[in-house]
Amino acid sequence: MLIEADNLHKTYVLKRNKVPVLCGASLHVDAGETVAIIGRSGAGKSTLLHILGGIDRPDDARGSVRIAGQSMYTLSSSARTRMRAERIGFVFQTYHLLNEMDVLENVMLPARAAGASRTATLARAQELLQAVGVSARAHHTPLELSGGEQQRVAIARALINDPAVVLADEPTGNLDTETGATVLRLLFDLTRSRGHALVMVTHNDATAATCDRTLRLHDGLLV
Repeated sequence: MLIEADNLHKTYVLKRNKVPVLCGASLHVDAGETVAIIGRSGAGKSTLLHILGGIDRPDDARGSVRIAGQSMYTLSSSARTRMRAERIGFVFQTYHLLNEMDVLENVMLPARAAGASRTATLARAQELLQAVGVSARAHHTPLELSGGEQQRVAIARALINDPAVVLADEPTGNLDTETGATVLRLLFDLTRSRGHALVMVTHNDATAATCDRTLRLHDGLLV
């Protein structure tokens, strides 16, 4: 089992009001498996994804997240950051590309942050940009790209460290139907060919149906 998340709880406090979003959610995902998570707006789908990826912490010590057998929240903050860089790739709805860097530098950034050599990183980034069809845009800035092109770059960036786990939060939410379908095929093809586990949050039932499994987040639980 590549992802083992058990009994996750998360409650936010808004103006003295407690708002529980996760109430014992559990999720297990095998290597090479694609899983869609659906649910109403505000159900906690993005929160769950952030906890799986080590961006946010679950409440207390009741729950656990293990990636490839390694317990994420028993690690120090620095060790967890390194684990996230090496084993987890993120694809966000709003791309999160750095406009002060060109496309090639954006893709290389996670690998350089993880300590990889510039030579090896450059070759891998060029390979990925070719795979997602934007190699001609390598020295453009994100502001010079369309939304679909930016999301292709974001996919390449997520895969630069060959992560075991790819987490995608509404990856086609800002794209038109045709562009979204193309980006989704790229994401599936690239992750499946490498045996990555893909967990994708989506509001689109048709998109969810392309995954191996679909789970609904309802009342803080995955069903």
